[in-house]
Amino acid sequence: MTAVDPGRDVTYHRFRFPADLHLGAADGVAAGPDGLVLAAPAGRVEHTDPHSGDTAGYDAATWTSPVVPVGFAAAELVPSWTADAPPGCWLRVELRGWAGETATTGWYELGRWAADDTTIHRSSVPGQADGAARVAADTLLVTGATVTGWQVRVTLLRRPDAPAGPVLRTLGVVASAGDHTGSGTPATRAGAPDGPVAPPAPRSGAAGDARGRVLDVPRYAQRLHAGGETRWGGGGDSWCSPTCVSMVLDFWGAGPTPDRYAWVAPPGPRPVVVHAARHCYDHAYAGAGNWSFNTAYAGLHGVDAFVTRLRSLAEAERFVAAGIPLIVSAAFSRGQVPGLDYDTRGHLIVLVGFTADGDPVLNDPYAPDDEGVRRTVPRAAFEAAWQGGSGGVVYVVRPESVPLPPAPAQANW
Repeated sequence: MTAVDPGRDVTYHRFRFPADLHLGAADGVAAGPDGLVLAAPAGRVEHTDPHSGDTAGYDAATWTSPVVPVGFAAAELVPSWTADAPPGCWLRVELRGWAGETATTGWYELGRWAADDTTIHRSSVPGQADGAARVAADTLLVTGATVTGWQVRVTLLRRPDAPAGPVLRTLGVVASAGDHTGSGTPATRAGAPDGPVAPPAPRSGAAGDARGRVLDVPRYAQRLHAGGETRWGGGGDSWCSPTCVSMVLDFWGAGPTPDRYAWVAPPGPRPVVVHAARHCYDHAYAGAGNWSFNTAYAGLHGVDAFVTRLRSLAEAERFVAAGIPLIVSAAFSRGQVPGLDYDTRGHLIVLVGFTADGDPVLNDPYAPDDEGVRRTVPRAAFEAAWQGGSGGVVYVVRPESVPLPPAPAQANW
């Protein structure tokens, strides 16, 4: 175990199923061979999809976690999960805050998630705000409560005539203190030039052992799609997140097979990215940058995937040293990070390695072509843009057979 940066409180905890079923309260769910399944329905839910107006009835069952203490006053909570939701099925994920023995917030919906858009329109749930907290798409922002622990509840929903039910494999939450300036909300993650920010100075960490290592992640340019498909968030100029997820899935040889994206017509330059954008898309805020939905999409491909926050590039080096590229969320203004010559309030980039001197090597999808995707940038400037823009948010996507690096004492993975 390594020492934690005392200036940055971050913890991540998750539950794996079916092994952790007994840790929480089950109501209608049971252990299946691959995860948590809907067994004897605990009730029935009538749901009207606000994006289509269609109403349908669903059998429902829930699993509620124990309270997970974090050891500090949390300001932001971001859930993520991996699951299967065949046609006719979906999941509802909810969070609430605790302090000691008392719930200090109510329950907030952090996602209505389906693997595709044939059952419901996958979406975050806007308009949730009170004196304790508010929801910014995939993030619960604590505004007036004291939150030193969290509890998560997932509802599995299935139409009575569905041939197969949903399966929940993992469910986790990253909690962090409020010591960064960027909100990191999806509305600021378009991936296109849109305005400057002023992040704080970076926190440097000890050098890792990834210096001089660059992973051979394929290079995909989102802007190749700028003149094509414009559904699911406006098209290529806004598709930084699904483009990054596609790069990393293909790095692991886990991307979708051509039959799964044969519906893309015309196929354009890279139909797999269009497929990813559609299946990450959040219909509530009209974008494909919902952090939780992107890792859930990755998880449909047989890999482990989750959202967390890292405290520094020194922590990121541990992943690269372990052979794991990271998808990072940053924000910067033109000239702030030499080599990234545009303004963005939020952008996803793949961290693929480091030079011998420790400078980050990136696959930046905001390029006119694949050749322009690979960029090397100054370490301190990029660390500031990442930590200031999102508080160090990363997507971790890797096969279960590839071990994670050892976690620090205050574990954030």
